[in-house]
Amino acid sequence: MSACLALLALLPLAVAQTPGAAEGARVFVRVNQVGYLTSGAKVAVAFAREPLPEGFTVVDAATGKTVFEGAARQVHGSWGEFAHHAELDFSPLKRPGRFFVRVGPAQSQPFAVGPGAYSGLPDQLLEFMRQQRCGYNPWLDAVCHPFDGRTAYGPLPAGTYLDATGGWHDAGDQLKYLLTSSNATAQMLLAYVLGEEEGRRAGKPGRAFFRDDFNELGQPGANGTADILDEARWGLDWMLRLHPGPSQLYHQVADDRDHAGWRLPQKDTVDYGWGPGLYRVVYFADGRPQGLRQYKSASDGVANLAGRYAAAMALGYQVWKGDPRQRAYAERLLRAGREAYELGRADEGVQQGNSYGAPYRYEETTWADDMEWGAAELLRATGERRYLEDAKRYALRAASESWMGREQAGHYQFYPFINVGHFRLHGLVDKNFQRALAGYYREGIEACARAGRGNPYEVGVPFIWCSNNLTVALATQCLLYERMTGDGRFGGFASKQRDWLLGRNPWGFSMFTEIPEGGAYPKDVHLFANTLLKKGVRGGLVDGPVYARIFRSLKGVSVTEPDPLAPFQDERAVYHDDVKDYSTNEPTMDGTASAILLWALLAGETAR
Repeated sequence: MSACLALLALLPLAVAQTPGAAEGARVFVRVNQVGYLTSGAKVAVAFAREPLPEGFTVVDAATGKTVFEGAARQVHGSWGEFAHHAELDFSPLKRPGRFFVRVGPAQSQPFAVGPGAYSGLPDQLLEFMRQQRCGYNPWLDAVCHPFDGRTAYGPLPAGTYLDATGGWHDAGDQLKYLLTSSNATAQMLLAYVLGEEEGRRAGKPGRAFFRDDFNELGQPGANGTADILDEARWGLDWMLRLHPGPSQLYHQVADDRDHAGWRLPQKDTVDYGWGPGLYRVVYFADGRPQGLRQYKSASDGVANLAGRYAAAMALGYQVWKGDPRQRAYAERLLRAGREAYELGRADEGVQQGNSYGAPYRYEETTWADDMEWGAAELLRATGERRYLEDAKRYALRAASESWMGREQAGHYQFYPFINVGHFRLHGLVDKNFQRALAGYYREGIEACARAGRGNPYEVGVPFIWCSNNLTVALATQCLLYERMTGDGRFGGFASKQRDWLLGRNPWGFSMFTEIPEGGAYPKDVHLFANTLLKKGVRGGLVDGPVYARIFRSLKGVSVTEPDPLAPFQDERAVYHDDVKDYSTNEPTMDGTASAILLWALLAGETAR
């Protein structure tokens, strides 16, 4: 079956059932398909070409009985072909169970309500992280890229062998970046650390949603370590290989020569100059513009990488320092974190990603936020006051600089998409400085809230490449802000960002592969192994909707015609469940890892 016919075969589910359109009806209902916390906001969206009914009901999926009736609140604004939208607020419903929303003859996908609505999500997303592993890949039960790699730039002669095996493939391609992997590793470790802290406060060490179902190789079977820590350690061990000496830091394995056709990772055939399928280039972080052909980065330092590296290493130390069996490993992590941090202090600026034959690269331009985060975690690890002074200095420099409130930004220009350093420093400074840090968060959230008023869903992000990563960051920032301040004013706004990711959007799709089971989610994703083996994987966050103009401008992007989601597209944003659209339907490793932190925070809401 062709990709076009395969997608059309799904159309009855995707349009008639999933978006909530009964046979012959013109009303569509969008909900968070995973569900809602018992005490949280619960707001669905209905839309149509004609005026909508004035009321709606919530129905128990098991009994068919109505459990809630409410009035539809008309919302100004159109989207695509649909001029009429309404919010369906059933927040007063606190009865656990499984339900669906009905508007006239149309009904939504079923969803859960309960205190554990998100408890399983962190581990489900780890499934995608394991699939992205380089070296031994448990999803494929095969070893890939055992020859990584040979050096470019740096103190060693070009082409010198350096062990850079391991880590994660970045997205649908097979490159590996310290730029994204450092953030992914640190955010997963932070999810665990915060969960442990909450567990201790509740008198319940450990958290139920951090499961132990896999060993350190990602194979089924418990090993006495939470799976999230197994995955984070996979990242830490690769990062240690990229720092072979106190003054050395490597940052990227392979480049866009990788984009040479579809093949399984263990059967790579790309030639980087040392033979097909053999060694791949490993780039040294020298803080200067790089690029082996015509496209050069705008690098001017290494502090972005060094700060995130230090944060991840210091978090790893915090996790394992109390385990006598892991004490030596923890000390090694702390030493590497200290060394990398000093590289950042000595060479402030950014090391961007490298391209080769294409103009696209990671264009990060911010670094003070990373150094703040690194200093804050080193302060927590060591208690040394010099890190406190550094962290405060970097915090003031980073301030509220962000993508938030902007309509456009370079690719990964403001990365990571949330300044975690402000949150991690907040509890370590005086009240006045705390107010300043919280103010930076609030400024960004308010800018996004203003932007969200421009669409019926109140999603507050610009629809640039990887908009789903921005949505994850925005929802996370709202949650962390509330923890910092106790100010819950943005709770409803945060829930709309969360719900957007899980199906409350024009297309009626969860933005995570195979989540929820039986729901509408990306199936025809831009991912080598899944496409070639015709085998799905759960938990990958796809890039998400982009401005229509971005979709039209990117090289090599297209969709299989006809587009079954055409009625729901808008110039403001398009999304295609199509393997040919890498701009909206390619899962990313770092976005998925950041979402693990988000869902862990939400799962933790029931324990607070």
